[in-house]
Amino acid sequence: MIKVAILSYWHVHAQDYTNDTLNHPDTEVVAVWDEIPERGQKKAEELGVPFYEDLHELFANPDIDGVVITTPTVMHRDVMIHAAEAGKHIFTEKVIAPTNDEVEQIIEAVNKHNVTLTVSLPRLNAGYTLAIQQLLADKVLGELTLVRTRLSHDGATQGWLPDHFFGKQECGGGALIDLGCHPVYLARLFMGMPESVSANYGYVTGKEVEDNAVTTFRYSKGGVGIVEAGFVNKFSPFVIEVHGTLGSVLYSTHDEKLWLRAGDDTAWQEVTIPADRETAFEQWVAHIQNGTKATENIGLAVDLTRLVQASNQSAAEDRPVSL
Repeated sequence: MIKVAILSYWHVHAQDYTNDTLNHPDTEVVAVWDEIPERGQKKAEELGVPFYEDLHELFANPDIDGVVITTPTVMHRDVMIHAAEAGKHIFTEKVIAPTNDEVEQIIEAVNKHNVTLTVSLPRLNAGYTLAIQQLLADKVLGELTLVRTRLSHDGATQGWLPDHFFGKQECGGGALIDLGCHPVYLARLFMGMPESVSANYGYVTGKEVEDNAVTTFRYSKGGVGIVEAGFVNKFSPFVIEVHGTLGSVLYSTHDEKLWLRAGDDTAWQEVTIPADRETAFEQWVAHIQNGTKATENIGLAVDLTRLVQASNQSAAEDRPVSL
């Protein structure tokens, strides 16, 4: 049994990962720490486990095997490095960290201390993503020319997103670094790393961070990636469009179907969507048990921070940023 500590209930998905830990047959929650002691104490009491006010004391406990990190984003570097130094395996909410330098320090510590790191990038494991990857592997669309990915909700306009998600100091950004991570890593998955990034941010609700964002990726052969994210759109569906010289594939949550038209097709054809593969949390547990590494997951997560940081720089300086 892998004994897991939950580190902070700052993130909106902290309870989801707690539930993952409770529901997995090979993991159990054994401790809680939180940068806000009152919040952590309450959660620990609900779970019937010890609350640690001192994080170093928690890391010193040899009975704790791994940690789920859902702290404020700006705390990720320090918490993850200390966890790695203590020999604790790490499952973390995206992003690994808000800057490239911090990510490099984390990866160095993880490798040095031989702990297992996995990042929650859930849409990598969705059936529609797997189906699109297979179409690309089979060259059904020809040479890719454009990928558009979009994810948004109304958390800012309807007020259900926690206030601290709009704090630049804690989050390192707004809609793009949070919700926008998913379309960013999908665009990266399908088209690879671009040569430059250009971003435009909007501030519909007047928050400290952007609540409406578009960033574009430019590729050396003329391809374009378009990533859209927002906290101000009530009914905007999640969308993936992948276009190439021989065809196009479309997915949207408005009908939850995958559509393909390629080659000599005279109409759009529905593509069967396979079952989702194991979740990132399940993969993390398996990597710990098998002594393997989440190589693809970590590689995409590293690139994710590179793309988000470049987007933030582009928006701030109103210019394209080369990678």
